[in-house]
Amino acid sequence: MSTAAPPPPLTGARLWIAALTLALANFVVVLDITIANVSIPAIAGSLAVAPSQGTWAVTSYSVAEAISVPLSGWFAMRFGTVRWFMVALGGFGVFSLLCGLSQSLEALVLFRIAQGFAGGPIMPLSQALLQSIFPKEKQGAAIGLWAATTTAAPIFGPILGGLISDNASWHWIFFINLPVVALCLFVVGRTLKPFETPLRRQPIDIIGFVLLVIGIGAFQIMLDTGREKDWFGSTDIVVLAIVSAIGIIAFIIWELTDDHPIVDLKIFRHRGFAAATGVISVGFGSFFAVVVLTPLWLQSVFGYSATQAGYTVAWIGVFSVLIAPAAGLSLTKIDPRITVSFGVVWLGLVTAMRTFWSTDSSYFDLVLPHLLTGIGMPFFFIGLTSLAMASVKPEETVSAAGIMNFCRTLCGAIGAAIATSRWDSESRQVRAAMAEGMNGVDAAIGRLQSAGLSAEQARASIDRLLEVQAATLANLHIYAGTALLFFAAAAAVWLIPRVKISGAMGGGH
Repeated sequence: MSTAAPPPPLTGARLWIAALTLALANFVVVLDITIANVSIPAIAGSLAVAPSQGTWAVTSYSVAEAISVPLSGWFAMRFGTVRWFMVALGGFGVFSLLCGLSQSLEALVLFRIAQGFAGGPIMPLSQALLQSIFPKEKQGAAIGLWAATTTAAPIFGPILGGLISDNASWHWIFFINLPVVALCLFVVGRTLKPFETPLRRQPIDIIGFVLLVIGIGAFQIMLDTGREKDWFGSTDIVVLAIVSAIGIIAFIIWELTDDHPIVDLKIFRHRGFAAATGVISVGFGSFFAVVVLTPLWLQSVFGYSATQAGYTVAWIGVFSVLIAPAAGLSLTKIDPRITVSFGVVWLGLVTAMRTFWSTDSSYFDLVLPHLLTGIGMPFFFIGLTSLAMASVKPEETVSAAGIMNFCRTLCGAIGAAIATSRWDSESRQVRAAMAEGMNGVDAAIGRLQSAGLSAEQARASIDRLLEVQAATLANLHIYAGTALLFFAAAAAVWLIPRVKISGAMGGGH
């Protein structure tokens, strides 16, 4: 095993070219989580399958990615961080090409699984490499750049997917990855080879890997299909839940007792890492619940297209990108827990603003909370990432990044699943309660008929009014609950021990 001293950080144009390349690689991988969502009808129609079957193009990717992200540390340790990053990025490009060339659903799902498995490690590996190439005094900027791409990509995915599907062909949502991957591989190969990490030839933890695939795979499929199958009213979902619970419990026990675990869960012994990961998981789950629910509500109530709804939500990215550098630099000036608390409380307040929305809200009313959300996101995301990484040893950085990314991504999926499911059920409950309490229905139908509507059209108009109001009230209830979760997460920030972030993100005890 090599014991050579690490190379000096990059400087000047070479640093920023490498940094932007790593950020771009991270962006394109995270983008693929959401870019296919709005293209499902086009994919299903092209491949002659039902839209419900088309959703497997999304589910297969998210399942494979969820499994591969926590394995990043083991693969980086065995094959080298730079080497494995290039292998993963190259694989992501190859399987993106094969996804775009697919002529059947079976082929598309197979290649999406491979694409997700290859793309998953790029998130934590790009984070670790960014920290390696930046000087100690600019580590905040490294985290800020990575965080900006991680938060912006899921927002821009549906917009880009909608534009491509409407104006070209769904195949291009995969083909657009190819020039990006080629550029990133060229730059990484030319600039980052000196930053290769020492290799450790540990045995392959086959049992741990199998348990991870079973437990997390079943859980992710349950989340992705639960809504359409009425959750635990479906035998399939109950079976998936049981398999997932057994698999995850067995995986945790095995990994904590095995001499060479494929996922180093002992990293949670660091209280700072455990608390920071918990807070970012709750916060990101709450954030993603809002980001996923809002477009659905806009399409249901205001009649927005998927692309129009995406443009509305995309305003989050404006301040997120602009403030990210300042949020990163602030970490070295004051206690990071203060800025993180500010960011999480801010997200709670902005979410609470949404409870004042109504069916009469103007476009500015809808955009303002999204725009303001971008102010809090960098302080929340960058600060917690930095605190988590500063709480572990340098040699644990890649494993810690993989585990934290896994927890964050999985909780995002949980938050979205709970929010959309709760919205459906509560909308029905509110609608039933409103229908029971309505007075003067016959008179209202009479007035509508006198205005020129038929009896059937008048009833449909009142029914639509009930549906819209019920969907809106249910939505506002979920926003209120999500705001409370943000406030609770802000209080939990203070469970993280004080850490001075003055240099490297790892080993900053």
